[in-house]
Amino acid sequence: MAAWQARPVAPSAEQVDPSTYVVRPGDTLSVIGDRTGAGSEAIARANGLAAPFIVRTGQRLSIPGGRYHRVAAGQTGIAISRAYGVDWSRIIAANDLREPYTLRVGMRVLIPGTSSRSTAAERAAAFTLDIDDLVTGSEPALAANQRPARPSTSSARILAPTQALAPPARLTSGFDWPVHGRIVTRFGPGASGERYNGVKIAVPRGTPVLAAADGVVAYAGGGIPQLGDVIIIRHGDGWATVYGHASKLLVQRGQAVRRGQTIAMSGDSGGAPRPEVHFEMRKGRTPIDPQRQLPAI
Repeated sequence: MAAWQARPVAPSAEQVDPSTYVVRPGDTLSVIGDRTGAGSEAIARANGLAAPFIVRTGQRLSIPGGRYHRVAAGQTGIAISRAYGVDWSRIIAANDLREPYTLRVGMRVLIPGTSSRSTAAERAAAFTLDIDDLVTGSEPALAANQRPARPSTSSARILAPTQALAPPARLTSGFDWPVHGRIVTRFGPGASGERYNGVKIAVPRGTPVLAAADGVVAYAGGGIPQLGDVIIIRHGDGWATVYGHASKLLVQRGQAVRRGQTIAMSGDSGGAPRPEVHFEMRKGRTPIDPQRQLPAI
């Protein structure tokens, strides 16, 4: 079960009006956030404060207005965006979130462009899920005293969907193709104006799909209908790879894998017109053309 399905989020954001706050003795940015209801990160940005975010008694701070959602244990960015019917990419931009886009319990997230009059059904209808959401918004919030789970080489371990996962810090291997076959859809704009963020490779059904590089499985499931069963692997240094249309998944979230290890069997799940593998490479949130990164297939 995907993390945002296991722990749905109720839209509980509080409206904060713009104001000016005078720093009191003993105040920290976190304390000021608690007193005003605004996110400490938003206050720091509005006032040009840099780490370690020291404030002085008597200092006047601008408190940015907006609707702020307080992150609770186990909540994911995807779940929060779904609760408000706002694209996760807009929340990333509004809060200036950076790689690896980790949320913390107690963090106040600014929700852009919301309307309190929308119903749950309207918010659900406004919500769409894509690969960028899974890559950047599927990790549950980490409490201050909580350590993320370390990767395991066993496919038998089932990581709780509310358990945060430690991503690899560094890329430790080169990349290779997950399968060898005929590329039937190339990276970039298509004939109808749509854009493909990866390539599709036609192979016989049941072909082993291999990990393109060493890494840790960040997602394994069917959350994106058009891609069927999908695996996402994080590799460190901001790199991630995506494998779609599988007929069988052989790894679990939180599993460490090596380059060339079989992670799935190819298929036509997700409405693919033929047995094929959808393959993406991403650096941060930017899709990268695999044919420019890898040797000729």
